[in-house]
Amino acid sequence: MSRTSGSCGRASTRRRRSTAPPWTSWTRSAPSTRAWLGTWGRHACCAPAASRPPVPRASTSAACRCGGASPTLNAGSDGTLSGWGRVPVAGREVRSEDLEALTRDAVLCRGLGRSYGDSSLPPPGHPVVAATPLADRILAFDAATRTLRAEAGLSLRAINRSFLPRGFYSPVTPGTQMITLGGMVAADVHGKNHHRDGCFGAHVTRLRMRVADGRIVECSPDRESELFRATVGGMGLTGHILEVECRLVRVPSPWLLTETERIHDIDRFIEGLKEAGPRWPHTMGWIDCLSRGALMGRGILMKGRWAEPHEAPRGVPVPRRRPSVPFVLPGWVVNRWSVRAFNAVYYRRHVPRVRRAVVHPESFFYPLDAIGHWNRMYGPRGFTQYQCVLPESAGRGAARRFLELLTHRGGASMLCVIKDCGPEGIGLLSFPKPGISIALDIPIHDETQSLVDALNELVIAEGGRVYLAKDQLTRAAHFRAMEPRLAAWTGIRRKWDPEGRLRSAQSVRLLGDHP
Repeated sequence: MSRTSGSCGRASTRRRRSTAPPWTSWTRSAPSTRAWLGTWGRHACCAPAASRPPVPRASTSAACRCGGASPTLNAGSDGTLSGWGRVPVAGREVRSEDLEALTRDAVLCRGLGRSYGDSSLPPPGHPVVAATPLADRILAFDAATRTLRAEAGLSLRAINRSFLPRGFYSPVTPGTQMITLGGMVAADVHGKNHHRDGCFGAHVTRLRMRVADGRIVECSPDRESELFRATVGGMGLTGHILEVECRLVRVPSPWLLTETERIHDIDRFIEGLKEAGPRWPHTMGWIDCLSRGALMGRGILMKGRWAEPHEAPRGVPVPRRRPSVPFVLPGWVVNRWSVRAFNAVYYRRHVPRVRRAVVHPESFFYPLDAIGHWNRMYGPRGFTQYQCVLPESAGRGAARRFLELLTHRGGASMLCVIKDCGPEGIGLLSFPKPGISIALDIPIHDETQSLVDALNELVIAEGGRVYLAKDQLTRAAHFRAMEPRLAAWTGIRRKWDPEGRLRSAQSVRLLGDHP
């Protein structure tokens, strides 16, 4: 196998003729994912040990030949860190390939910094976080059982691009692949297939983690199950995740068959999601949240499933280079009028009839990943993403009441997404429950806090809750009111961390942890 090249140690993802050996079990001696990402549609560790290339190391902000820059960690040059919403706090990262050493005295781990709010940001009194992306080795893979074991810093993008050519994919994928395995567990991420396959935690079989007293323990649904359930969706507050074992899914081809159609109002949207669920594993919708009256909730319903071999093009999809927003745009660019114009154009560019297509999986699952630094569009003050779930018990009118309140309070968003949620996850603080999830980006301005307060009061009245991986502005009293499971989770957390050593800026805000 040829030596990899490129400043970040990645090799080209262009297709080459491969003489790959049959699947083997990958071992702990496997090199970094940066050394073999996509080289032959397989990894260097599949080759005989003598031919494995050395493991190059480089900054995670370097460019690579796979097309575009590597994921950034939102670290400012002025000694600040931020979530993806670009609202900074004082902080810095410490990185190492050795997670056990890195987490020995850490109060918080941080992956690729893609949580929108302050869940990956340090508390005010301890501004150092342990950044995990250098610890990104695949430790083992069993093709027969589809079981992957890897370090917590391995990115979802590395998993997808490495395994898809061999017929495997992540069982659950959120709206970005610029996240780590550890972050996927901590947030118990969900995707467009939640109505069928649940959250990521449902596919995790084992965790290896360092708890607050320094011990390294293993937990699973059957071993230290309380700790496992508190960690899945626990936002990194029960221990530092070192290794994750999970099951991938087999896919019949590396392409997706999709259908899109216009929907004219929110009631029909919810009906469409429910009707599509039994036939389509992946469903979601984009909503024009500024439409009113009979057109309130109009938008585009999107459905997808993995294409069968006879439906798919020959070959493996090749990742493309992506454009990037080169600088932070002025704050006035995204406003109610520009959002209204964008929403009208986006709605009308989709033809009224149902449209089918076979697409690259990244364009379906991660459309925003195609634009580098897209979070710069919201101006120097940044933005927050508000995501809530409105339970089935609230009825279909709950979504209409949410949109009515949003428009009445002046909320405007180019990105408003609706999804159908299935049963609750195994995590004690996992976000989804049966019902409808609504997520929207809100630029930070003087009225944003009062808008979030009003939305939270409606969500509480409807029996819903917000997603901690997105949250930045929810008040502690509102969080307690919407989360009846909090007492059970807190009891387990105190059992494993009686002194409250592990904490974050979010836990200080929502749980009253000491700064």
